[in-house]
Amino acid sequence: METLKNQISIEFDAISENERLARVVIAAFLAGIDPTLDELEDVKTAVSEAVTNAVIHGYKENGGKVVLRASLSTDEKLTVDIIDYGVGIANVEQAMQPLFTTGVPSERSGMGFSFMEAFMDGLEVESTPREGTSVHMWKHFAKRQTTGTKPILQAAVWNRTGRE
Repeated sequence: METLKNQISIEFDAISENERLARVVIAAFLAGIDPTLDELEDVKTAVSEAVTNAVIHGYKENGGKVVLRASLSTDEKLTVDIIDYGVGIANVEQAMQPLFTTGVPSERSGMGFSFMEAFMDGLEVESTPREGTSVHMWKHFAKRQTTGTKPILQAAVWNRTGRE
């Protein structure tokens, strides 16, 4: 059984501007384990894709709420859930196919789920039409040898807030 080291939950309006918020929140959440820049970008991209899907497809850009839940276990496994209560997906298997989109093809690439799968270690999607969608992703991080110095991301966050 996994033991949790930390967990967060945040709810925000389903507007495009909050995709940036989700990226910053997940980056700050991971600061304590000092991920590599590649690992951090992978997670931020996957979270951003899931939030964008909720805003664009889940709510058809008509507003609503998106929930971001994240937890980190003592064995450095990150789990992230992005939840919306929008229109839902009738056929999840079809929606997860590369290049499939319910949007205007010239505006949407249909690669959101493919990016999530590529950048995370695992992805599960549950959806019920007219009730919403839950995207569950996870990624394992290698334990790093501690040197007694602050991880670079953690130091950057602390220095900007004036904490030592």
